[in-house]
Amino acid sequence: MISKAKIKYIRSLEQKKNRRNEGVFVAEGPKIVSDFLKTQTAVFIACTARWKAENTYWQCLETTETAIVTDEELKKISFLQHPQEVLAVFRQAENKTIAPDVRRLYLALDGIQDPGNLGTIIRIADWFGIEHIYCSIDTADIYNPKTVQASMGSLAHIGISYTDIPLLIDSLPTDYPIYGTLLDGKDIYNEPLTPHGLLIMGNEGNGISAPVKSRISRRLLIPNYPQGRKTADSLNVAIATAIACSEFRRRQTINKL
Repeated sequence: MISKAKIKYIRSLEQKKNRRNEGVFVAEGPKIVSDFLKTQTAVFIACTARWKAENTYWQCLETTETAIVTDEELKKISFLQHPQEVLAVFRQAENKTIAPDVRRLYLALDGIQDPGNLGTIIRIADWFGIEHIYCSIDTADIYNPKTVQASMGSLAHIGISYTDIPLLIDSLPTDYPIYGTLLDGKDIYNEPLTPHGLLIMGNEGNGISAPVKSRISRRLLIPNYPQGRKTADSLNVAIATAIACSEFRRRQTINKL
């Protein structure tokens, strides 16, 4: 059973200001909650009796406040249309801007606004072995419930920093590749790609901001097909990120052969 006060508290965490004030966020569903429990202790867990019986591994961690709930009670606190057995509250990670390792490939997100796009990009980065993402200050909140859900647990695996992207670029060696996807860029499939660098993805509507764009040293274009006919004006930013990351990793594999 779960109290009315706890229901009100969890529902309040849908708002960014409340998440920030409390320093916590909500994760839902067996897959996502399980991934977070492998890396940290939950502050609170609401779960069905069946989920608890099938997932005893987390109980060996530090004491976590737990409420066994019915499906109807879970609906009252869930942010999902169809709740999935378990909801947990976790502590937010401290925002730390780590210095990039110039031997690695990183993503930088410049003004990404849609929480679903952000979560999908985090999942894409995880799949392609990109271990850290730099977000501009105006990028959506990684702890938005929609972002957490769209990341499908990858948020537990990826380091993320909110920082001033132009300042970050200026702190890097002058020969460190700064890639950006732009409509006036050069065909990504014909351009040389390094296994290291900073790959910048821009805002859904406006693209990469002027201060960041001026610092890009290697402008890339994902070409449309077939050439010569009317197509969509642009790609969804998460899809574009997946295509670009895939080509970087494909090229890295080829170069090792």
